[in-house]
Amino acid sequence: MATSPAQPTKSSKTVLIAPLGHTLGLLALLLAISLGLLRMQSYIPAPGEQHQGNVLHYLAVIACEWVLVLYIWLGSLIPGATRLRGLIGGRWSNLKEVLRDIGLAALFWVAFTVVALLTSLLVRPSHVGSLGFLNPRGVAELTLWVFMSITAGFCEELAFRGYLQKQCLALTGSVVIAVLAQALLFGATHWYQGFKMVIVISVLGILMGIFAHWRKSLRPGMMTHALADIANIIPNPFG
Repeated sequence: MATSPAQPTKSSKTVLIAPLGHTLGLLALLLAISLGLLRMQSYIPAPGEQHQGNVLHYLAVIACEWVLVLYIWLGSLIPGATRLRGLIGGRWSNLKEVLRDIGLAALFWVAFTVVALLTSLLVRPSHVGSLGFLNPRGVAELTLWVFMSITAGFCEELAFRGYLQKQCLALTGSVVIAVLAQALLFGATHWYQGFKMVIVISVLGILMGIFAHWRKSLRPGMMTHALADIANIIPNPFG
């Protein structure tokens, strides 16, 4: 009895979330933003010099973060690319899911804070002390700081744990490589804070990447990121 010909197997072709050219553009944009933040340090007030406030600095950072989101959103409109909602992990369908993610974010924030403190104790970064002038002073700056922190939580998680991690996973097929790659990029974009802070931030990027992959959603990580940034204030912000 004649056998029927074997059916062709489906192609294992890698499905990228966006064209590689778009990803290279995102990396260039991240580099440009990092250079801009480095230049911001040239405005550190000298000892005894009057501090002019941080409103413009905060607004510049917020604008840069949303430029990233705009670029990623434009890329999601390319035929075949992953939509923005897919990068985030869908949407909440009921209140139970909302409360669950809030609870996960709170628990993860505790772990995140412990890892951040332990890594900082091991690495002992010193350069970050020179950035103390960027901490908020007064009610207006504190309010803008909170908004900037929420912005960073959404935008940076979308860019690194959403876009770049999933793109690396599509390219390599390895969760480990994807998590490490986005974490190293996350740390590298903060190189203006010094090499030791790059190490600390890369470690935290690994932690965030693992959490995002496990949860299959960016929402709790976004909340944790925002909360961590809000809490990252030198005591007496109203001083």
